[in-house]
Amino acid sequence: MSTRLGPAAPGPGSPESEVLRRFRSFAASALRRGEPAPPALDGLRANERRTAALLDSWTAAAVEVAGNGGEGLRGALDPLLESFRTSLKQTSSSRRTKGAPRTQRRAVSAAIDRVADAFLALDVEDGRIVDANPAAGALLGVARDALLGVESVSFVAEGRRDAWWIEIDTISEGGEPRRFHSALRDAGGGEIPVDCSVTRFARRDRPLALVLARPL
Repeated sequence: MSTRLGPAAPGPGSPESEVLRRFRSFAASALRRGEPAPPALDGLRANERRTAALLDSWTAAAVEVAGNGGEGLRGALDPLLESFRTSLKQTSSSRRTKGAPRTQRRAVSAAIDRVADAFLALDVEDGRIVDANPAAGALLGVARDALLGVESVSFVAEGRRDAWWIEIDTISEGGEPRRFHSALRDAGGGEIPVDCSVTRFARRDRPLALVLARPL
């Protein structure tokens, strides 16, 4: 998964990693016994959209590792994945967290999904990705929802990170829309020179930095 997702891979202690561990245990038990037992989901607190993307990535990685037995494994995992997702949605912790991403999606119109350039909505306080469009996922080589909650600077080329933070800090203080050149780094580590524009978007709690990035 680290090879597939690069900086978007979940950290060892993250809530999403715990969800993946529980799915692995659930799937392994079901494959051994021939029927699934209810998954243990108590206490999980994870971003629902990001978790769904990571579960897909985990399954794809497992199928790849299985080699010639991959298609058989996929056939066995697909119904287990669907059952696990249904159970996850029904947990009280999942219901508490799933409202936040949807509220953010309403704040930043779903029309961005049709924008050809990569779009990232960033929390100006910590630079984490609050929302993104499919073009951003395609540019960075990962599923769009797998980007949620990831520090944006982890996808910026190392020599450009200080300048990236300067742009975010400037816009967070109410500056006018800005345009700058940068270089992003995809999941495989390849650098992508980009022309960026950043705009401030006001919210009740704290503003977002809306970044549009077009490959040069």
